[in-house]
Amino acid sequence: MFDIGFTELVIIGIVSLLVIGPERLPGTIRTVAAWVHRIKRGFNDVRREVEQELHNDAVLQELRKTGADAKAGARKMEQDLRKSIEYEDKTATADADTSDAALSGEPDPVSAETAAAQEPQSPATKSGQEPPPQ
Repeated sequence: MFDIGFTELVIIGIVSLLVIGPERLPGTIRTVAAWVHRIKRGFNDVRREVEQELHNDAVLQELRKTGADAKAGARKMEQDLRKSIEYEDKTATADADTSDAALSGEPDPVSAETAAAQEPQSPATKSGQEPPPQ
């Protein structure tokens, strides 16, 4: 981590023994070790929180995607339902017009034209002559 070799640690130990003294050196080593432990724990906590946030962001993005898919499905369903309702309204309106015409006794203009076009014509009628009496 700090690239401190064994010889450097020995030099630090000798200097600290001379500066601090042999009576206070064990307590000082314990205090330094406690501080190093706290710093490591703090770094690990920060790392864990960052990883958790990254995981939460991934989950949040997945939820947003799922929500967008659900909204798109709902829009498609709404459009299909509207088309179905419009079709049913058109069919109901056409049926109502047909039944109104039947009740009033007036022939439906479309069906009257269709019936006239479908009547078979005899050869005499086609040439303009009267059909022979039967």
